Amino acid sequence: MYFSILLLFFVVGAIFGSFYNVVGYRLPKGESLLYPASHCPKCNHKLGPLELIPILSFLFLGGKCKECKDKISWFYPIFEFCSGLLFMLSYVAFGFSLECLLSIVFISMLLIIIISDYQTMIIPDSVLIVFSAMIIIIKYFMVGIEGVGISLLHAIGAFVFMLLLKLFGDFLFKKESMGGGDIKLLAVYGLMFGFPMSIVSVFIAAIIGLPISLVVVKKNSNHEIPFGPFLAAAAILIVLLKLDFSTLLNLLTI
Repeated sequence: MYFSILLLFFVVGAIFGSFYNVVGYRLPKGESLLYPASHCPKCNHKLGPLELIPILSFLFLGGKCKECKDKISWFYPIFEFCSGLLFMLSYVAFGFSLECLLSIVFISMLLIIIISDYQTMIIPDSVLIVFSAMIIIIKYFMVGIEGVGISLLHAIGAFVFMLLLKLFGDFLFKKESMGGGDIKLLAVYGLMFGFPMSIVSVFIAAIIGLPISLVVVKKNSNHEIPFGPFLAAAAILIVLLKLDFSTLLNLLTI
């Protein structure tokens, strides 16, 4: 039974992941999420139902377009697999609960942001607004109106901190050091898991991003590296590992 539930969460996550890939790619460009239908970017072949099954379609087609035989990027099945895995891990961490729903909603936002920021260097405001509203609604049923009010104060604190950090970075490097989307994203982090851990997420993201950035810059010094995907990775670790500030402080003082 437990394995069946895990499989269900994985399948649902993979399906949503396929859709999030479309949202993250099209939304920042102002394109419709429904039209045109999914198609091969080379020959414009419209994908049929059997070509849209997450992960499996890629394997059945041998990683090639059915019509023109152009190679399909491995990124798509890998992203779908990771989406399914994260949905499944949310259930492992929280079981059937509002916390599990909150985790899935939050991770869904992060998956879209990873795609959009990586592809276009944009974190759409509409994504942040819609998912923030969903987080507030779920939190209302978890902690009540007073708890939501406290979470909103944490969101404001995280936003102000990130804004000050950006201004300091702009002054230090004499150029824009951080996008506005990153600042707004930290506000959602404050809403999700509080001001202290939202700040910790910045440092975790920097630790994750530093080695990757060094490799990328070594290959191409002019390449701009979005910070959003690293912030997203840090937030996923915080949520699924149930990290909290007091626990981290205790670990540091041992």
